[in-house]
Amino acid sequence: MKTLQFDKRINIFCGHYGSGKSEISVNAAFLIKREHDNVLLADMDIVNPFFRSSDAKARLEEMGIGVIAPLYANTNVDVPVVGPEITVALKNKNRRLILDVGGDEEGARVLGRYLADIAKNEYDMFFVINRARPMTQNLEDVINYINEVEFASRLKITKLINNTHYLEETTADDIFYGFELAREVSEKTGIPIAASCVMKSLEDQVYDKIDYPVLVLDKNILLPF
Repeated sequence: MKTLQFDKRINIFCGHYGSGKSEISVNAAFLIKREHDNVLLADMDIVNPFFRSSDAKARLEEMGIGVIAPLYANTNVDVPVVGPEITVALKNKNRRLILDVGGDEEGARVLGRYLADIAKNEYDMFFVINRARPMTQNLEDVINYINEVEFASRLKITKLINNTHYLEETTADDIFYGFELAREVSEKTGIPIAASCVMKSLEDQVYDKIDYPVLVLDKNILLPF
């Protein structure tokens, strides 16, 4: 079973609310930290108050991974603010950066503010497909969503990730079902599939059954209630 490799200095994760992009962002940070000393995760999701990558802040920092989060993530401020620290991080060529982007056009528009600081050859932008979510259940909807994100962010999606899941009810068949849609999207758009995600509890059930890399996930983010 092949594993996902992160080859670019900047790795951006976007997708519909509930796609699992924040969990993937945190797991990616841990994987990248194995190979690189200077790693930072920026929680740019100003849309979703739950399942935020910054919720794993303590564990990330224990592993020596820096964390940038919107102001409201850990305060009582109503309006979220993404500070200038992200610009500084993007310009630091010695730093590996993970960006967890909000799950709609407004979230992608926040990313677009940093367009001038993101060199074309320095980033991968992963679109996370969860076929269990209402806005990404078929080919047309996924492509429309990709187009909206690209237009708002002014950046191109470079890779797809299948993360179809039903939380604790997920089965191996669900993962394969989601992978079929990811393959259709890839064939239609020309965007390559980077990986399918699977929780550790299901790893043995998909072993050697998917002909693309697999990203095995640990659970790091929980609902705050």
